[in-house]
Formats: sequence, structure tokens, C-alpha cells
Amino acid sequence: MSGARLELRDVVKHYVSAGEVVRAIDGVSMTADPGEMVALYGPSGSGKSTLLLVAAGLLRPDAGTVRFGDRDVTAMSDVEAADYQRRDVGFVSQSFHLLPGVPAVENAAVKLIADRVPLRAARRAATAWLERVGLGERLHHTPEQLSGGERQRVAIARALANGPSLLLTDEPTGSLDSARGAEVLELLARLGHEEGAAVLMVTHDPRAADVADRVLTLRDGKVEDGAAPTADAPARSRAGETRGEETTRGDRTTAPR
Repeated sequence: MSGARLELRDVVKHYVSAGEVVRAIDGVSMTADPGEMVALYGPSGSGKSTLLLVAAGLLRPDAGTVRFGDRDVTAMSDVEAADYQRRDVGFVSQSFHLLPGVPAVENAAVKLIADRVPLRAARRAATAWLERVGLGERLHHTPEQLSGGERQRVAIARALANGPSLLLTDEPTGSLDSARGAEVLELLARLGHEEGAAVLMVTHDPRAADVADRVLTLRDGKVEDGAAPTADAPARSRAGETRGEETTRGDRTTAPR
């Protein structure tokens, strides 16, 4: 399947907390093109994770539209949204959500199995991605036998195993050491560039700006294009990239390169 553009237009999501309205997302418009990696910075509580959930169709906005390619995600039925999440979206949350007592290879293969890929083929694809994230020797270890960083890498392999055309990641380097974190950032960037996936990454890691094509900052529920992510970790867009320019760099494939 070829890549598609993610587009949020005038998206609003408010919450009520202690009698006050919290404007998590307050009229956000943004895009992520096929083959483009967008890094989204912002202070804690600024609505970054909410924006990812809305983009994934896991949370419906109060107003505005989310489109992926020619489809309106906000208008999808529950069944359509589940199909979109299973087939098109790779989502890496901070909580990992691995199945307890289940080996890493089967945890990484779970979306493929749910999509009725034969078990042997699903395990083969999952194994290839686990090797790519440095877990080739831990295929048969359960989450209880893995460190926090290793569990995060299993979650990343699971998100990549079905060759998603949209990859959404929430602090993908949060539990990784410096060397492994840098490797994961490069891997996520290559997925977008080589396989035509749109990548939207919520992060506090300043190194993400070095591999991202574009940097956004979310403050007070609004997106600022190209702004510095934090006071102590400035970021920059990659030199030579044009903001908003469509960059399609190939079709999506299931197996890693």
C-alpha cells in the first residue's frame, strides 16, 4: 500500500477537570506527509498524547476533522476505526501494553496474527523487526524477563511489523539508553523515508530534531511550526527541508530492509 498524508484541520479536544475546561487541543491544524518524520515537542500536559490518540482514531475530537489519505478518520464507525488501527497505524505508547507471559516474538506479531497472517509468517516478520531493534537474542523472553528498555523495543517492533503507512510514537526513546535511543530514532526515520510512511513522534529527546524532517511544538493546545521544543533542549528542522512540502519516498513493505 502506498503512503498517505495525515491531515488534522481545526481539531479541538477539551476536558473538564475540577470544574475548569482544559483545552488539550485547541484548533490544531497540521500535516504529516508520506515519507516525512515530524517531531512534536511540548511541555508535559500540553496535549501531545491526546493529539496522537485523535490521529489514531482512538479518541474522537470535539470538533474539526482528521483525514488519512482520502478517508475521514473522524467519521469512521467503530469497526472502520478498528480496521484503520490494525492495518494502517503503528502506535507506540508509553505503557507498552505487552501481553504478560507471552514471548517477545509473539507479542511483536500480535497485530499480524489479528489480521489473519499465518502464524509462521507473522513470527518471521516479527523476528526480523526484533532483530532490527537489537532483541534477536531475546525472542522467547516474556515481558517479565525483559528490562523496561527491552519492553519498549518489543512495542516498537510490534508497531513496525505490519508495515504501517502511519506511525505514531509517544516518547519512543523514553526508556532507552543513549546509544539505543539514537538507533531507534534512526530506525523510525528510515521507516518513513524508505517505506513511504508518515511518522509523527511525540518526544522530549532533543536528538529527534536531528533526524526529523520537521519540528512542531504544542503549547496551550496550539501547534507552532519550527519552534524550539524546550528551553534546555532546542531543536531544529533538518537543513534543506521545505516546510509542508510533500515528500513521497516509496511504497510501504512489510519486511524490514
